[in-house]
Amino acid sequence: MIKLESLKKNNHFKLVLKEKKVHTDFFSIFAAKNFSPKKNKNLLYISFVMKKKIGNAVKRNRIKRKLKAIVCKLLKIKGAINTNCTYIVFGKSNAYEKDHKILFSTMQKSFEKF
Repeated sequence: MIKLESLKKNNHFKLVLKEKKVHTDFFSIFAAKNFSPKKNKNLLYISFVMKKKIGNAVKRNRIKRKLKAIVCKLLKIKGAINTNCTYIVFGKSNAYEKDHKILFSTMQKSFEKF
């Protein structure tokens, strides 16, 4: 099983934000090849980021949980997410009201572009 690991350092965020990106109505995904050698093959470096402009902490955390659950589902599908990349997912306020199925299909199509 692949575990999700969050990015910790500011320069790691900057490196990922300079690379490939995909924007949708519900989120934006930034991706870059892994910049450090993996010690553990069962790690996926991914961070979920929300702006304070979106709403209160309850709303922001709910969007993060939705997006994180979708990524965990996609990891179970072989080949849906490239584990040799590092990702940052910026959630948007539209994701709060949308159904899980719509978000899932949109995210699946977005990860196929990497």
